[in-house]
Amino acid sequence: MRAATEWDLWTTTARVVLDRRDRRHLAAAESCVREVTAAVDAACNRFRDDSELVARAADLVRGTEVSPLLATLVHQALDAARATDGDVDPTLGARMVSLGYDAAFADAPPVDTATSTARALDDRPAWQRVLLSGTFLRVPEGVVLDLGATAKAAAADMAAASITARLGIGALVSLGGDVATAGPDPAGGWQVRVQDLDDDPVDHVRIASGWSIATSSTQKRRWEQDGHARHHILDPRWGLPADPVWRSVTVVAPSCTTANTMTTAAIVRGHGATVLLRRSGRAARLVAADGTVVRIGGWPADDARTAA
Repeated sequence: MRAATEWDLWTTTARVVLDRRDRRHLAAAESCVREVTAAVDAACNRFRDDSELVARAADLVRGTEVSPLLATLVHQALDAARATDGDVDPTLGARMVSLGYDAAFADAPPVDTATSTARALDDRPAWQRVLLSGTFLRVPEGVVLDLGATAKAAAADMAAASITARLGIGALVSLGGDVATAGPDPAGGWQVRVQDLDDDPVDHVRIASGWSIATSSTQKRRWEQDGHARHHILDPRWGLPADPVWRSVTVVAPSCTTANTMTTAAIVRGHGATVLLRRSGRAARLVAADGTVVRIGGWPADDARTAA
């Protein structure tokens, strides 16, 4: 049996798993994860009026130096946008507010969703107009950054790495659908159960330490607005929830941030997701709206299988 502990975090569950021989380090490992997630939360939580991203919104319009952590998180979000041709767009915060996401899930401060007149002078997508140079960040007026698509995955990566760096042991960190590992392999590798909702299909895969798994879902973080069902993954082309072609998409990659970027883009791509994922060469599993499971890129077909 592995040693594990879990707690509620960010409307989901944080979980730390260690090899049974490292059980004595479980409390210290949990502290590492809590420290990392608290720092990420303080840097970029859009639902906290005292987070750096929200509290310094006016300064960001003019451009200002920000903390190295916030700069790193924005850099990863912009990288995700570039890698997916804008499918994973970190500048949809205002649109999320207008669709009722904030009212449904948190008491967030009011957001000015007005469009800047500067937009008429530069027709590039908003994420391309965000300027990040080192720790200097400028965000166009009227643009609200929402780093949720990448920051949680980045936190999982950083938390797993922190445990290994501080304690010298292997660890698995799960933050909702984002699973990262680091350090020495436990006996038999890391066993991961892949399932979205309780009545969804189940796979069990084994991954080597240093690999990650992320799942994006159209079934969670759902709400209704004016009689319309909404979910939290928006298609940037229309500013509306992506067509739920897939109930969930799961990808294995060397980092959780990369895996999450690919799963989010796959949800947005809809019927084009399989082409995207096959070209990436990553092992992936997609669950269609009718429950049909599609496994590609070497995702194994049998239980107790190795995905990486």
